[in-house]
Amino acid sequence: MTRHTPGYGVARLVLGGGEQALAEVGSMMATSFGVAVESRRVTGRGPGRGVRGGGPRATGFTAPPPGGWVDVAPSQAGDLYIVELDGRAGWCVRARSWLAAAGTVVFDRDWPGLRSLLGSDEGFLTHAAGHGPLVLSCHGSLDVVNLKAGEVVTLNAGHVLGYRDDTRVRLRALDQLGEQSVRTGAGLLLDVVGPARVLTQTRAARTVRT
Repeated sequence: MTRHTPGYGVARLVLGGGEQALAEVGSMMATSFGVAVESRRVTGRGPGRGVRGGGPRATGFTAPPPGGWVDVAPSQAGDLYIVELDGRAGWCVRARSWLAAAGTVVFDRDWPGLRSLLGSDEGFLTHAAGHGPLVLSCHGSLDVVNLKAGEVVTLNAGHVLGYRDDTRVRLRALDQLGEQSVRTGAGLLLDVVGPARVLTQTRAARTVRT
């Protein structure tokens, strides 16, 4: 559940006995008494600011037998959105938007669909799959683009927060002579073909100081 949205979102992760969750380092506000907190390394290509090799660090939480809760908040002001992963379709989400996830969610920046879109470089998107909630944080407020079959829209990549991994997309330069960065999405456009549902944010990530 979330509160204080859309301006200063806080997410509460409600855990059953022994249930685990992950959150971005430094995002924890509070936990119920007895929740175990430890630093963990996300294996593979993780969702945060990690480097190649061992993967980025995250904060892990494990609830005691009676269960518990964890409150997390992003470093910047903005909205929050919860994606419920069902074990079938995954999501491509902005790598730096990840705030918290169930312990059953798996991230992979080497997912083949992203490699074909972004090339060999580690890019501004990561792939999330598995079961359970995935909490995303926005720069500004959340805006949802819903497309009918055959409808096409062009989005500034800096405003894209996420979309289902079966969505048809194409990445191209805003200006062939301008600066472009696959790592941040700066200077890039994303063409999206419907049917599709794309999560966007009202402020581009590259324009916000952290």
